Amino acid sequence: MTKIKGKRVLITGGASGIGKLMGESCLQKEASDLIIWDCNKEAVDICEKEFLAKGYKVTSYLVDVSNLNQIQEAAASVLEDGAVDILINNAGIVAGVPFHQQSAQTISKTLAVNIEGVMQVTRAFLPAMIAKKSGHIVTIASASGMMSIPNMSVYAGSKWAVLGWSESLRIELDSIKEDLQVTSVTPGYIDTGMFKGVKPPLLLPLLKPKAIVASIIKGIELNKLFVRKPYMVNCLPFVRGVLPTRIFDWLVGSVLGVYKSMDHFTGRS
Repeated sequence: MTKIKGKRVLITGGASGIGKLMGESCLQKEASDLIIWDCNKEAVDICEKEFLAKGYKVTSYLVDVSNLNQIQEAAASVLEDGAVDILINNAGIVAGVPFHQQSAQTISKTLAVNIEGVMQVTRAFLPAMIAKKSGHIVTIASASGMMSIPNMSVYAGSKWAVLGWSESLRIELDSIKEDLQVTSVTPGYIDTGMFKGVKPPLLLPLLKPKAIVASIIKGIELNKLFVRKPYMVNCLPFVRGVLPTRIFDWLVGSVLGVYKSMDHFTGRS
């Protein structure tokens, strides 16, 4: 069990969306300190002001997780006050267009934020967790890291990568035999501005932010290896494993409508 009460929690992309909601939930559960990392100054200022007004202890940093220097400088500052107990890798970006229309810059930025950023942030805080013999690393991946989704190939590829990394890290830390936990979160589409315009597939409804956050926080507290929502996401590894690829494509694409879900994606305006 991971107790949130009295713990230092750091959330990347923590000033808006589910990042902000996760932070608020941790504060309500009496986390001793919430550390917000985000690259949006306006959102950071608003979020910090809101939480401080409620009497919470909050520290915020303007950090772009695709910038290694910013990660290292902010991490050094955070670690001056001790190890982070719970790290939630939540920052992520998506571009919803066919691969041949993706710019080189967009591809590089997506991979830098969604893959390297997650690894570099974790690398900055993991040694202190190991030294303390306790810590919990939570990575917000995506159900798109478990199947193919047209018009978001770069995003999906980044989530496949980060999911493989998170699982490998979990096994590495298991071998240390200390209280070092890893939780991989693979939600479907969440009803935030990030996925504005998506058409929810059959049996994969748009997730309400507060509901998925409650599931993530519960998963952290119970040391779950995976948090997969909605329920059908739990079935993906089995279904994909037993069905021939073309039949899986027909089921997921034509029957459930997953392969058309990004056709009218607009994202944040």
